[in-house]
Amino acid sequence: MTTPVTLLGIESSCDDTAAAVVRGVPGDMEILSSVVFGQTELHASFGGVVPEIAARAHAERLDVSVVGALEHAGVALADVDAIAVTCGPGLIGGVVSGVMMAKGLSAATGKPLYGVNHLAGHALTPRLSDGVPFPYLMLLVSGGHCQFLIAHGPDRFERLGGTIDDAPGEAFDKVARLIGLGQPGGPAVEAAAKSGDPKRFAFPRPLRDKPGCDLSFSGLKTAVLRARDDLVAGQGGLHAQDQADLAASFQMAVADSLAGKSTRALQRYSEMSPAVPTFCVAGGVAANMTIRALLETVSASANTTFLAPPLSLCTDNAAMIAAAGIEQMPLRPPDDMGLSARPRMPLDTQSAAMLGSGKKGAKA
Repeated sequence: MTTPVTLLGIESSCDDTAAAVVRGVPGDMEILSSVVFGQTELHASFGGVVPEIAARAHAERLDVSVVGALEHAGVALADVDAIAVTCGPGLIGGVVSGVMMAKGLSAATGKPLYGVNHLAGHALTPRLSDGVPFPYLMLLVSGGHCQFLIAHGPDRFERLGGTIDDAPGEAFDKVARLIGLGQPGGPAVEAAAKSGDPKRFAFPRPLRDKPGCDLSFSGLKTAVLRARDDLVAGQGGLHAQDQADLAASFQMAVADSLAGKSTRALQRYSEMSPAVPTFCVAGGVAANMTIRALLETVSASANTTFLAPPLSLCTDNAAMIAAAGIEQMPLRPPDDMGLSARPRMPLDTQSAAMLGSGKKGAKA
């Protein structure tokens, strides 16, 4: 595809309601607008995202998001070439809200409709931000996912490994609750860790000695719980410095685990002899600067360019969904009104499911 196209993107897979307008061709795109409405305040008192509240907020804000994105881009809906929407994976109520919105717009305007895998949006972000050529190594690390992928093309991803239990972002949220920090847990733990001692607690690096690129964070979370309980039993509670040290030690354990497995993934990736070796990281946890710095060091040791997108493109956004639509348009026909919302939607459909399967399909 050589003629630039303009896509409206819609994202509502978790607790961010987003719309964006992106224009360009695969590998060379410009974000004309990106509107994101967060829901942190709505879920703050519950200690985590409540699916029903999230779905209701999406339904109330999707139209406002779309109007705002079009206005900021200076583009009329009639001028959009197609509509791209997250169709999974995610909290099903939110995904349904976005899909129904996109279907309505498509039916009313006659614009082509493209359902996009939310994970593909993250995995293709380096193409949007920097036009990175295929193949590149991607660490997709977020609140619900953690995978090492080789991106061979816009619709072909090879999974090298990933978490066998909790995702890192999920572990950050749980640890934040355990040690009395606020939500979302990622930023709260990172902020507390700045004044903490990362060596005070000898937390484990699960699966460190196991071959392959798989990760585990459930046992690490349990280790934090035990350390907290020991402190509470010994001194009657947690002091501010205890919180900071627990946060710093936990954060470093996560960073070390990701760095260790990244080394192995880079070895696998290098066997392909890519023309432009590039190691990319995306997803909400990619916003953590300690993790970024350690991954950058690992990448440099492997003589591979390291790339982390701008922070605004690490967390959930609709620009990545529109961009993924532009990347995939030349490879497949648009979806029809039968497009369904899916709570589970693995990127690598050729590999065995890591977290098991059920009636709703493979989890990852």
